[in-house]
Amino acid sequence: MSYVLGIDGGGSKTVCVLMDDLYQVLGRGEAGPSNYQSIGREATLQSIQSAIQNAFEAAIITNTDKIDAICLGLAGVGRAADIEVVKDLVKELQNSKLPIFWALQSANIVICNDALIALVGGIGQSVGIVVAAGTGSIVFGRNHQGHTKRVGGWGYILGDEGSAYKIAIAGMNAALKSYDGREMSTSLIEGFKQHLDLESIEDLIELVYRRQWGVKQIAALAPVVDFAAASGDIVANIIIDDAVKELVKATSIVIDAIFSVDSVLEVVTTGSVWRGRCKIHERFAASLIKEFPNVSVIFPRHEPAYGAGLLALQTTQN
Repeated sequence: MSYVLGIDGGGSKTVCVLMDDLYQVLGRGEAGPSNYQSIGREATLQSIQSAIQNAFEAAIITNTDKIDAICLGLAGVGRAADIEVVKDLVKELQNSKLPIFWALQSANIVICNDALIALVGGIGQSVGIVVAAGTGSIVFGRNHQGHTKRVGGWGYILGDEGSAYKIAIAGMNAALKSYDGREMSTSLIEGFKQHLDLESIEDLIELVYRRQWGVKQIAALAPVVDFAAASGDIVANIIIDDAVKELVKATSIVIDAIFSVDSVLEVVTTGSVWRGRCKIHERFAASLIKEFPNVSVIFPRHEPAYGAGLLALQTTQN
């Protein structure tokens, strides 16, 4: 029996799953964030170590069982220099006080970005496309030959079209233009006022600028636009349609780059944007399938950490 660890490390939390070669999750643990680009190396190591510890504490096997492989899918890991940093973290994990017998070889250590594990976990295999639209956005695909293509993921200043952040920004912008008389009437004005308990839409200035709201705080306002769109607001629906167009365009580029037009493949959608009331998922699927009839658009079958576990297991079967 082989045992592996799959780790999903993001900007808000770290998830670790302990799996066996029957694809069973034996234990699952969570800890704090592990994007070392934003929180630093030591804090990242601590989060990963805690997530592993918590997974073992929740597991149904004993501490004498060995770990044969590990996959770490971490946000912000894309360059060769990043991978070297994470390799050093894995060495420190093996020398830590974790109650684990490590049996790792270099070939059984997989380090990748979080888009790949979201793809593998979401679909259940490593071929297909993941369209992630949460606080940020990215489209990532991998074909049968192992070729990959990424579109987006450039962050809230340079990109992230179709993300909750960009939807929220467009919503506030439209509300203020409507308030000025530069845009048609929209329920977004009252929507933001009620959601944020504002006396006037002008009070957005206080929140966004003077209180220096961050990306996540602003992205959390996307449901205001979603609710307005679901209620039939024309301006809000234009914003949602624009987001759909951007995500369809990005996905189309990935398909054209590494798949054929008539490829039969699955596109998995992950992130908070897809859970809205305004049927954004249905709009996206209908638009994409119109262009690529053999594509299926699905919600994730498994979480990203499970995808990391599957990638780790692959190394034990070669």
